[in-house]
Amino acid sequence: MTTTTGPVPARRGMTRKQRRLTLIGLALAVLGVAAGLVLYALSGSITLFHSPTDIVEKNVQPGQRIRLGGLVETGSVRRGENMHVSFVVTDGRTTIPVAYRGVLPDLFREGQGVVTEGVLEPGRQFRADSVLARHDETYMPKEVADALKQQGHWKPGDPPPNPNARPPEGSR
Repeated sequence: MTTTTGPVPARRGMTRKQRRLTLIGLALAVLGVAAGLVLYALSGSITLFHSPTDIVEKNVQPGQRIRLGGLVETGSVRRGENMHVSFVVTDGRTTIPVAYRGVLPDLFREGQGVVTEGVLEPGRQFRADSVLARHDETYMPKEVADALKQQGHWKPGDPPPNPNARPPEGSR
């Protein structure tokens, strides 16, 4: 006795609309994974800005790579042999000594805004491997200006101090 079954219904494939939605969903998933990988890769190279007071208050550990910003303290720049330069960065409340070896930007001056990138060493000494100085009369990194405003050393609307400015005629 053989049993015959009726015709087997053919499996219908996905409709054109279902294929399109599946393809779009797959593309979005791949894009999401790619964006996540890019953000993860960049997270290790991002260095945050810290003022000298932030370094003390947040207890930044030696050996950590950071950006230090503030004003170059007047009278603190010392030039040594082999392009060694040392200076002090201040935000008005706290100072951090900085050691740097290399050519300083042309606009690097005492009393001017500066952002240095490097490593904090034991004893709160900062070893910089790059120094950025302001590029015109009105520029100061936003973070430096904000830190100075919080400290009460720079009021909105006031230009940053310029120690290289000449006194007006007749005041000499």
